[in-house]
Formats: sequence, structure tokens, C-alpha cells
Amino acid sequence: MIMGRPKTELVLSAEESAKLKMMARRPKSDQRTAFRAMVVLDCGSGLSNAAVAAKHEVTAQTVGKWRERFVAQRLGGLGDAPRPGQPRTITDGQIEAVVTRTLEKRPAAATHWSTRSMAKASGLTQNAIVRIWRAFGLKPHLQENFKLSTDPFFIEKVRDIVGLYLNPPEQTRAIVLCVDEKSQIQALDRSQPILPLRAGQPERRTHDYYRHGTTSLFAALDIATGKVIGRCHARHRHQEFLRFLQQIEQTVPPGLDVHLVLDNYGTHKTPKVAAWFKRRPRYHLHFTPTSSSWLNQVERWFAKITDQRLRRSAFRSVDELETAIRHYLETNNQNPTPFIWTASADLILGKVQALCSRINRSGH
Repeated sequence: MIMGRPKTELVLSAEESAKLKMMARRPKSDQRTAFRAMVVLDCGSGLSNAAVAAKHEVTAQTVGKWRERFVAQRLGGLGDAPRPGQPRTITDGQIEAVVTRTLEKRPAAATHWSTRSMAKASGLTQNAIVRIWRAFGLKPHLQENFKLSTDPFFIEKVRDIVGLYLNPPEQTRAIVLCVDEKSQIQALDRSQPILPLRAGQPERRTHDYYRHGTTSLFAALDIATGKVIGRCHARHRHQEFLRFLQQIEQTVPPGLDVHLVLDNYGTHKTPKVAAWFKRRPRYHLHFTPTSSSWLNQVERWFAKITDQRLRRSAFRSVDELETAIRHYLETNNQNPTPFIWTASADLILGKVQALCSRINRSGH
């Protein structure tokens, strides 16, 4: 019988176990430290290197490395090994103090730390703060937005829509269209001509502009082909939505069922719109959860047309704006490219659950 390399015996004291659990579960621990602590805890519980490696989806060699380093150096062995070069002038304690202060405290009369304010508070140089923040992935100057859906049927709706994306019906029997409106698109004209791109100099435009009116783009993205049915209207009431639905009805072959992915905007649920759908049983509606427009793939297409055609252009009238949108639609449909949805419902719901856990731990 062939035996593998015997694992080094690892026994944890109560104090070490408590410290490791704190390092692994502390919300503001960096990922490397938390991972190493969890590996040592699992090894200390009696699991083999292979079992721990399978649990954390790493190699057995990685597990063996941290097992042996902990046995040799205990808690001090979980840090990064020293590298050749100029001797360090900043201690681990100073680094930990900077990281902890960055994550858990705020400067007086300010919302976030800058490298200068942190350098002054810690007694280190600004360059040292830059290096510490970069090493631990800390970016106090950045902020991102999020919003959790409060829809009571959030899970069911996510599974329904993601199921359509990952396992769409056969194209010979049905079509899946993501439908929405991009409202209030402004026809903006710069106060002076745009200066074109030149070697060594980017395109330049004035910061001020003239408004020449707005339009609303109604669009339906075929998730299988990437083609888009689109039309501009001056307003985005249920009357315009009904006219757009009639355009879809005339475009989609009569023998196909139509699955529409929609958000919860009021114009999609008026009595006249509901009656229109009731008279046409081939339409199947799939509403996204509230505050979850990111589930609708046509939103990604709206971002694409904004970035490629609208944001950096100048339009002297609404007609000129709508002409540009129609031309973009025609070009898109000549060589369409569908978006590839890869996230499963379980992956999405897992991330939402993790975010909810972080919010609960923060006391909100």
C-alpha cells in the first residue's frame, strides 16, 4: 500500500483557537489572513490536508505550507515571509494600526481618510500610507452605491428570469425579449464646436451646453440573437408603451410565444396594458424584483448605446438625436452580438445573502 507524505501534527491551544477564530470571522480582516486562519483551524480540528484543500478549493501543497509554518512559528507564521531587500523601517504593529484606523475610524470633521491625513495621524510618511493601502486593497477615496430589493418574491423572480437566460426556450417555439424604456434622453449641443482628437491631445469639448428637448427610447432586446426592436417617442406613458407593444406584435412571427422581461414601472401594469396582454395569450410576462433593474439585459444595451453614441455627441435638435439612435439600431441589427449571461441564480442569491450578513454585522 502506497502511503502519502505524513502530515505534521497540529494541536491548538484554547488561546490560539480563539485568536484564529477572531481572525477568520472578523468582518474587516483582509482575505489572505482570514483564509490562512481558516486553514489552520480546519487542520487543528483533525482534517487531512486533502480534505482542507477540497473544502477551500486550493491545493494540498498550499494547506501543507500553512500547516507546517504554523507548527514551526505558531501565530507569527501566518504573516508573509520576509523578502530580500532593504530592511523594513515600519513595524507590523504600525501597519496593523494604520489598517485598523482606516477601517474602523474616521478623521475629525471628515468623512474619510486621505493619505495626508492618515500620515499625520499615524506619524508615517505619505508614501508609506500609499504602500500600506495598496498592499491591503484599501481605497477610502472611493465609494460605490448599492440597494437591496425588498420585494417579498425576490428569490422566485430571480430564479424565474435567470432560468430564462440560462435555459431559454427553443427559438422555433418562443422568443425572449428584455423590454424597457430609456427616458428623457437629452439632445445636448455644446456651446462651442468640439475640438477633435489630435496626436498627444484628447478630444475636447466645453463644459456648458444648450438643451434642445428630450426623447424616450423604447427597446426590446432578443437575448438569443442580440437584435433590438426599438422606437423613439416624445413621452413614455402607457399609450406609447402600447404602440411599442404593437410594433413587437408586428415584428415577432405569429407562431412564436413571447416571453417579456419587464420592470415594475407603472406604465407596464395599467388596465389597458393588462387588457392588451389578456387578448394575446402568447405573451408571458416576467417582472424583475423591485430595485433590481440589473436583471434586465436591455439595461446593459442602454449602457452600450449611451457610451458609444450618446454621451460624447452633440445634437442640435430632437430630430437629429432620434436619427442618430435609429442609425445605431440599424447598425446593431446588421451584426448583432448577444450578451452572455453566466451567473446562476444560486450565485446571485449567495452574494445577496453575504451582503445582508455584512449589513447585519455592521449594526444597520
